[in-house]
Amino acid sequence: MKIKPISVTELNKYVKDKVATDAFLNSVYVSGEISNFKHHYTGHMYFTLKDETSLIKCVMFKSATGHLNFIPKDGMKVNVLGSVGVFERDGVYQIYVQAMRRRWNWKFIYQI
Repeated sequence: MKIKPISVTELNKYVKDKVATDAFLNSVYVSGEISNFKHHYTGHMYFTLKDETSLIKCVMFKSATGHLNFIPKDGMKVNVLGSVGVFERDGVYQIYVQAMRRRWNWKFIYQI
């Protein structure tokens, strides 16, 4: 039996379709720190969300950025709500962010 290889495009499409049908990945709420933030001239926002040991790329389209009540910046701790998807052309998975909230550090320093 001869095994026929598939193309890179076919593999990326297969993975994208699998991820798209996963109920958990279609609505994730993730906490992390923003890095590599870019506000593109189109209005879209691109950034990485990271924690102590891992990271994931994120994109927030202009249609969702209008609901923000703050300007995201590198180093800011946030919670994002979105869906995980595969950007088929590059074969990378990322979070398509629909909402973002700033996380506040409620530790106060008291001086006597």
